[in-house]
Amino acid sequence: MDDFLADVAAWCAVVIEAIGIGTIALFALYALFNAVLRLLKRESLDLIFQELRQLLGRGILLGLEFLIASDIIYTVAVELTFETIGVLAIVVLIRTFLSFTLEVEMYGKWPWQDKRE
Repeated sequence: MDDFLADVAAWCAVVIEAIGIGTIALFALYALFNAVLRLLKRESLDLIFQELRQLLGRGILLGLEFLIASDIIYTVAVELTFETIGVLAIVVLIRTFLSFTLEVEMYGKWPWQDKRE
């Protein structure tokens, strides 16, 4: 029974990881497509660049959330050792740092700051 649950958890982790990768890829393609269309309409390059970066950042943030979820599922349900927990902690810290820095890059403020400031 434990092997069955481990197999299901590993499969779920792979599916969620694929969703994360797909999310990043789809947002990147959409952002590029949107930028090209706006370039053809001769809109402001600064506005196009800013929106392209924001769309890419949003896609990366959302994709990172899925990737973190898949890492947690895999580590906890499939390969639970002190070494894998340590690696998971480092990966989550790095991805969390990336999420925070992307948030600051896109909006100019930390995620916990009031949006009206």
